[in-house]
Amino acid sequence: MESMFRPKLFSLLKLGITRKQISSDILAGIVVGIVALPLAIAFAVASGVSPEKGLITAIIAGFLISFLGGSRVQIGGPTGAFIVIVYGIVENFGIDGLIISTILAGVILILFGVLKLGVLLKYFPHSLIVGFTSGIALVIFSTQIRDALGLSIDKVPSGFIEKWSVYFHHLDQVSLIAVILTVVTILISAFSKKLTRRIPGSFIAILLITIVVQIFKLPVATIETFFGNIPNRFEFIVPHVRFSDFPNYFQPALTIALLGGIESLLSAVVSDGMISGKHRSNTELIAQGIANMVTPFFGGIPATGAIARTATNVKNGGRTPIAGISHAVTLLIIMVFLGKWAKLIPMSCLAGILIVVAYNMSEWRSFVSILKGSYFDILILLSTFLLTVLVDLTLAIEIGVVLSALLFMKRMADISARRVENIVDRDIIDDYSSLPPGLSIYEISGPLFFGSARRYSELIEELGFKSRVLIIRMRHVAFIDQTGMRNLCETLKILKTEKIDVILSGVNREVHADMQKSDILRWIPEEHICDHFDEALNTAEKLLSCDARSVEEISKS
Repeated sequence: MESMFRPKLFSLLKLGITRKQISSDILAGIVVGIVALPLAIAFAVASGVSPEKGLITAIIAGFLISFLGGSRVQIGGPTGAFIVIVYGIVENFGIDGLIISTILAGVILILFGVLKLGVLLKYFPHSLIVGFTSGIALVIFSTQIRDALGLSIDKVPSGFIEKWSVYFHHLDQVSLIAVILTVVTILISAFSKKLTRRIPGSFIAILLITIVVQIFKLPVATIETFFGNIPNRFEFIVPHVRFSDFPNYFQPALTIALLGGIESLLSAVVSDGMISGKHRSNTELIAQGIANMVTPFFGGIPATGAIARTATNVKNGGRTPIAGISHAVTLLIIMVFLGKWAKLIPMSCLAGILIVVAYNMSEWRSFVSILKGSYFDILILLSTFLLTVLVDLTLAIEIGVVLSALLFMKRMADISARRVENIVDRDIIDDYSSLPPGLSIYEISGPLFFGSARRYSELIEELGFKSRVLIIRMRHVAFIDQTGMRNLCETLKILKTEKIDVILSGVNREVHADMQKSDILRWIPEEHICDHFDEALNTAEKLLSCDARSVEEISKS
């Protein structure tokens, strides 16, 4: 059990944390708490639950994820990815159904961690993740049109097409004041960084717009209009459980667990790159599971690692879980002493904040990039995206995973057939014992796809840092999928910043064509992509000889 559950906080406390770092973490946590305040309220309201449930989630789950998690800097709480699934559960099964589904999701996440499945969740193909993330972003955007335009609609349909049909039928009710408040919120959120990076734009927008609405008594809907007063205390809730309904809760619970697991580990991987750290994926999953089991009993909603808040934590100096704990304490103080004023926040202001969140979630650049790639990735992307928007997020993830597995198996079968036709009686790796100093060679002996891309990238980076010039032989790479291309680009980018020249050798025609469609040529010159090994070796020797001449000239001068 020790190897699968080792919270980072306890490990860091054993090593010792300086007073200076503790002070920096506390200050970073306060900033993140201010960032999290409007988001927690907005995510809860958009999910169809009362605003304090978002704050409760950010406080309790945020504390537990930092206290027990496997990342140094992860910030946990409600996220935009859960809006669609939470809204659907509340609509179909009520608050009791949401509590039970979230607790079950927590159990599933703990099982993922205990069974050491944290590594497997990292291998979801990039096109699948972009597909449902972009789909969720579009759905979130569509849920905010009523409040953004100030439409008087009591019940908005859950279906995407039906929802927009209702909006178009009520366009005669558009409130100019609500539209102006929404646009101002978006502009403040988007451009406030030019004035200050310490205070988030969403927080500034909420303060300014709420004050303006109250001073001028503007006729717009507020949180109070829909939810009344916001409680400033916690209550222990025991859901009404009917065991006959459990099969209904398992599917949404599995979706919450998969979505939470993927997003938390993705956030942890991103933050690792920012602080040059290494998270413990199975510990992180168990902590996420515990947080999702405990939080619902106090009225919370599903929680996971939040990429934007985690990045904010790192940029403000947070380097230990103390920052995440400080963020939770900050929100608790705000809820207890200032929560009563939150009811005055205009709904159009929250809509503006969520529209910005949806835009940031959309990953439209990645979406467009994948559409230029192989038809396998395009099929996964569009299937997941359309199912998320038009049908159901749960079904989208299930179909996406199955489709990814089936297409992967087809690719493997195609490659096996090619290998049988082109079998050669010699080892894959040649003898490289007589290489010139400063030159290393690494050979990829199979497809660079989502299942192997991360490991190949780690090995290439490790070998590249020991070299001046690195030749990557790709004669046995039959294809590269979008995940493999993305990881290769990231690796080449890192090596380029370290002034290490990389040469690709034996790139086949199809792989070369895919590379030209991607961003890879930003990080490696076209002349460094060679058809044959001899050509690559000549290029490497020229680079090394240029270095040698430069050193000689410097020594003479």
